[in-house]
Amino acid sequence: MTTPEFSTEAFAALGAPDLVYVRPIKARDVLASTPIEEAKSFSIDPDQILYAVHRADGARLAVMGDRESAVAAALANDLAPVSVH
Repeated sequence: MTTPEFSTEAFAALGAPDLVYVRPIKARDVLASTPIEEAKSFSIDPDQILYAVHRADGARLAVMGDRESAVAAALANDLAPVSVH
């Protein structure tokens, strides 16, 4: 059985525009995608687990210090959060 291939737009449309997912992410991954000048201002352990809110197409919308804050941020913006592991 093969897995169907979806474009980014088609994948995002599957969950509707209001569906977002919350997943754990290492601080090092966030720092790696942060401009160096901005990253210098952060005092954070690279191994710390943070929680990222992503659109269905994978675009990261926010990063929070705990899962509850990530879910609350999504709900406060009228989004429907789901968890992924």
